[in-house]
Amino acid sequence: MTTTLAPSATTPDTMLTDDMLARFDERAPRYDRENSFFTEDFEELRESGYLLASVPTEFGGANLNLAQINQMQRQIAYVAPATAVGINMHHYFVGLCADLHRSGDPSGDWVLTKAAEGHVFAAGHGEGGNDIPVLLSSSSAERVDGGWAITGHKIFGSLSPVWTYLGVHAMDTSDPENPKVVHAFVDREAQNYRIEQTWDTLGMRATASNDTILERTFVPDEATMLVCPAGFAGAGLFHVSLFAWALLGFAAVYSSIARRAYDDAVATMQERRSITLTRSFAYHPGVQHDVAEMRIHLEAMTAHLDRVCDDWANGIDHGADWPAKIFACKHDVVTRAFAVVDTALDLTGGSGIFKRNRIEQLFRDARLGRFHPGNSLLTHELVGKLSLGINPDEQPRWG
Repeated sequence: MTTTLAPSATTPDTMLTDDMLARFDERAPRYDRENSFFTEDFEELRESGYLLASVPTEFGGANLNLAQINQMQRQIAYVAPATAVGINMHHYFVGLCADLHRSGDPSGDWVLTKAAEGHVFAAGHGEGGNDIPVLLSSSSAERVDGGWAITGHKIFGSLSPVWTYLGVHAMDTSDPENPKVVHAFVDREAQNYRIEQTWDTLGMRATASNDTILERTFVPDEATMLVCPAGFAGAGLFHVSLFAWALLGFAAVYSSIARRAYDDAVATMQERRSITLTRSFAYHPGVQHDVAEMRIHLEAMTAHLDRVCDDWANGIDHGADWPAKIFACKHDVVTRAFAVVDTALDLTGGSGIFKRNRIEQLFRDARLGRFHPGNSLLTHELVGKLSLGINPDEQPRWG
């Protein structure tokens, strides 16, 4: 089932209004408390045309680039982090296909057409025990008449209540010497899969990132976007674009969590008092030092994220350096966001551990930044190897 989305005449100002953001802000604590999907937020974003924001004009969308979407994602994340994480999954498939289209590669045009029809895309890349997502897979792909039979256990499947196409990847090992990765989209109307309600977590509770079990689920050739060699040997514009839209989108979310925690903590310091002080805690030298540290982190992370997003959107040719730049930026932003949120909770004091205080939810949501790809181990491996001129596919992996 699809829904006709708002026409392409929508603009960023109409896709995300102040009133919408205020409603998202009001609902976020309830979604978190109830561990419920952000249904009302999603429907408002669908109705406003935001799901078409990254679709090119010729397909009926607003044609916004990565940098523009990233700024809008930050607005959403400031008031509703889980909503922004969930919507990022849709935009990272649609956005990467828009970039492919602009580069002259029509392989993702099918996705753009489906998105314009109202379909919702989500990511089925998470797999337990696979620490090199997208480039390798613990799922299997078997060639069958007219397409592929996909078997695997996908985790962290955000948007599970609403997606109509789940982007998955799986390994075709029919030639053991030349394994290939199949990138395809599972139709919600397909047979032989199920969604298991597993999502009850520390943070980002409203994303409904449930598990999806694929049991020889058929994906037709027309819904198969790419079949390529496994590992970095098969990496191309599809993969780098996916990393850009996904990882920089995650960075946008956690930068805004940090910004919100900072703003709330600064406001609290203006009001917080002690019987030993004649003025508010804003005049305490320790508080001033901590606020300065938070501000320095915010300035650095924002500048870093803006630069990488702008370079991508403007087509700056960083060549083989792009993966390192993308992974490094996401890691830097999340690491700095951790420091800001931790300090904000310290400054807020004991009142910050109560559920009624928004900093408590921000603190929990911020924890998940380190689990979004790429995690610290993978980021340091890739950035280190690429900087040293080492092929990440080289075996043995270490030593």
